[in-house]
Amino acid sequence: MRELVKTENALPFMKYRFVSWIFSAILLVGSIASLSINQLNWGLDFTGGTVIEVGYDRPADLSAVRAVLTERGFGDAVVQNFGTQEDVLIRLEPREGLKAQELGDQILRALQESSDGTIDMRRIEFVGPQVGDELTEQGGLAMLTALICILLYIAVRFEWRLALGAVGALAHDVIITLGLFSVLGLEFDLTVLAALLAVIGYSINDTVVVCDRIRENFRKYRKGTPEEIIDGAITDTLSRTVITSLTTVLVLLALFFLGGQLIHGFATALLFGIFIGTYSSIFIASGLAHALGISREDLMPPEVEKEGEDLEPMP
Repeated sequence: MRELVKTENALPFMKYRFVSWIFSAILLVGSIASLSINQLNWGLDFTGGTVIEVGYDRPADLSAVRAVLTERGFGDAVVQNFGTQEDVLIRLEPREGLKAQELGDQILRALQESSDGTIDMRRIEFVGPQVGDELTEQGGLAMLTALICILLYIAVRFEWRLALGAVGALAHDVIITLGLFSVLGLEFDLTVLAALLAVIGYSINDTVVVCDRIRENFRKYRKGTPEEIIDGAITDTLSRTVITSLTTVLVLLALFFLGGQLIHGFATALLFGIFIGTYSSIFIASGLAHALGISREDLMPPEVEKEGEDLEPMP
């Protein structure tokens, strides 16, 4: 077993843990305040509404379609291409006193009057508010279940202090990501919910790697403060964390700029979640475990007595 921890090459992450906690506290308070006041801009998947798909005989000008709908009193409509440049998907919030078919007829008539080409109605779908409430409840339960399962997994595999640090980091990531969507007023739909669950998985994967190295270093070195050992563990895994994050970000940037409006929210949530998840794995999860008093004795494997070890020798 090694006597000393090699700290000369370790980056002093724990030295700045209090600064990171203050920064995170500001983000958390701002996010919770925005979620309480502004709430989330729920998409049609949760609030209910009408989805209308129309087909053009030529590539559609989405900016012109939005301008026409705004003039006719549908300024809240979400307009985007669906599959091809000739297919346009229009999503509208519920309108009192108007059925889906009547609303679709008004939209189609407004578009035909402003266009020289042929426009066909492809489909009209209505998502009721009852379905939206059910999706909201199931989405919240899905995230809560994921957090509880992760807490149990890390507590069994590592130690309860590391488990609380990991779950605290996950809650930190989810709340701040939701706060971003609340502050910016971005639409929150099922694709964003899927991105949040993916952020939870990404963040916990990074946290498990760090926790595993922390446990390994505590068992490997007999001397050195917990702060030095944790700094060494984070530094050892930093190259892996940076490479993984960068390769993921490159893919998400392509989706963000080239993927279209349908997955814009998904890419936004994942991009922000990658950065905040990497930050929380380094400062929040490890910092909370350090604050809870993690030590070498907590992570050492239990000693197993050999059979017959306590028997007295025969005369």
